[in-house]
Amino acid sequence: MKKQDNQSEKDEKAHEEHSSNDGHDHGEMDDAGWKSRLPLLAGLTILAIMLTLEYGFKFIPKFPIDLIVYSASYLLAGYNVLYMAWRKALRFDFFNEFFLMSTATIGAFAIGSYSEGVAVMVFYSVGEWFQDAAVNRAKRSIKALLDVRPDEVTILRNGSLETVHPKDVEPGETIQVKPGEKVALDGELLSDTASFNTAALTGESKPDTKRKGEAVYAGMINLNTVSEIKVTSKFSDSKLSKILEMVQDATARKSKTQLFINRFAKIYTPIVFVLAVLVCALPYFFVKDYQFYDWFYRALVFLVISCPCGLVVSIPLGYFGGIGLASRNGILFKGSNFLDVMTEIDTVVMDKTGTLTEGVFKVQEISAEGLDEKELLRLTAAIESKSTHPIAIAITEHVGKDSFKGASIKNIEEIAGHGLKATIDGKEVLAGNAKLLKKFDIAFPDKIASIVNTVVVVAVDKKYAGYITIADLIKSDAEEAIKDLHALEIKTVMLSGDKQSVVDQVAKKLSIDNAYGDLLPEGKVEKVQALKDENRKLAFVGDGVNDAPVVALANVGIAMGGLGSDATIETADVVIQNDQPSRIVTAIKIGKLTKRIVWQNIILAMTVKVIVLALGAGGVANLWEAVIADVGVALLAILNAVRLQRIKV
Repeated sequence: MKKQDNQSEKDEKAHEEHSSNDGHDHGEMDDAGWKSRLPLLAGLTILAIMLTLEYGFKFIPKFPIDLIVYSASYLLAGYNVLYMAWRKALRFDFFNEFFLMSTATIGAFAIGSYSEGVAVMVFYSVGEWFQDAAVNRAKRSIKALLDVRPDEVTILRNGSLETVHPKDVEPGETIQVKPGEKVALDGELLSDTASFNTAALTGESKPDTKRKGEAVYAGMINLNTVSEIKVTSKFSDSKLSKILEMVQDATARKSKTQLFINRFAKIYTPIVFVLAVLVCALPYFFVKDYQFYDWFYRALVFLVISCPCGLVVSIPLGYFGGIGLASRNGILFKGSNFLDVMTEIDTVVMDKTGTLTEGVFKVQEISAEGLDEKELLRLTAAIESKSTHPIAIAITEHVGKDSFKGASIKNIEEIAGHGLKATIDGKEVLAGNAKLLKKFDIAFPDKIASIVNTVVVVAVDKKYAGYITIADLIKSDAEEAIKDLHALEIKTVMLSGDKQSVVDQVAKKLSIDNAYGDLLPEGKVEKVQALKDENRKLAFVGDGVNDAPVVALANVGIAMGGLGSDATIETADVVIQNDQPSRIVTAIKIGKLTKRIVWQNIILAMTVKVIVLALGAGGVANLWEAVIADVGVALLAILNAVRLQRIKV
């Protein structure tokens, strides 16, 4: 008896969500597998034997033997449902599927329809089992998709190697990863070079070659050589852990459709109870030869078919499938609500650098004035070494860190949308765009304004000292991404702090509808606000850090290449884990697919239920047909939702 009480407590815990929203939360069910369903299987077996005797051999046990046998089958299959109905009734919660099913089946027993009463309970419980299994599978597949962290790691301690759990490794320690092994922790590569498969993080399985000093992340697979990595963060703080947590949290953020169905169920179930009572009672006043048995039976059919469980569970399952499909394609949604919002997007606003272009700049031309070229490069590289902007990195890499080794760099100041100011070896150095020199009233040649490529203008001690031009490459799939967005009738807009001539050049090549350059952060906000004022549904695509105010304004903030940025994972609504703009279109398509399947399930469930409700009230459908229709429509909806996880986008 104690074992049964424990099971009941588990079952109550598993269905706790029903008390608040009358919906399903199948997340904790089915943990013990089929063994936890042995009583249900026993009840199903007894029912099958009794039906075989009745319809195969025309043998029906006499009363009270038939009542005893069917009651045993009923209790084995439905004790959990009856227990939950009782617990909720004690809290005066009568309008839930447990109480609805208990009422219908006990009513069937009361009028002597034992086999039908047992059949309703057995098939309802079997349907619940399948629903639990489907939801669990969806949640497990999402977790398995990303939770690729190894359970052990080889660490170098006191000159020898030992194997420990990644949780026991502290930042600063050195781990060793052999070919074919997964990296367990985020870190910095100590070996000269190593190639990694990043599929678990980006959705792309092509090798990514890392060099000494570059970042390596948990979940990557070492491909070719024994590598040593200096750990930079704890196991729980790794990028993969944060991404995994984000995707798991996403299943809890409900879409408008899910919230609507939950609210609908709260209203729907009480109405069904009232209608069932009316189906039984009202004919007494209008029908000649009123037979209580017939109309009570019709009311029971009404209760069974009206159970909303299949409808309520298939909808979140559809969204789980959408989130899983997106994750498989290297796209992380922070909630199922954003899957819905993506279907409404009519304008995609994009940052230029790092979104549509590679963000890998190369120095093209160097022009010095008043000092030699070598000194110009030394001073520019020294000040740019304090910035993480792709242009700054390009200059620093071109010149080399040794060129400004030992230089005294003081009073570094970043002037948003303009550039940098610092004191280097006692000289005041400015490096940035033309607006920076204008801000400090420093004259410079007019020809700079006509240069198409990105220009870094330099001034030393309040005098123009020259310029460096930088070029960026357009991403290989950017043109395809813009073409596909236009095919979906989505307007494209590009915003950039880069000069208008560069922005126009990129926009023309990609056929972008509108492109705006020379924008400060507040200028980007103004442009986005203007689009919002036109009642447009916006998705903003950028790095999610520098463009935080714009991300906040957009209906959906999409971060590109969010793998390397904690802030990106925190601020964006959707994170595209690699740097492919074509994944923007994929995200929109997944949103549309998910919504289509969810609404297919809603229409299917409601259509079948309305038809069988009418047949039941008219005395055409019996309890057998009602329970088969209820369980059948639930299973069809579940299969339709599960199908989403296998679709190729």
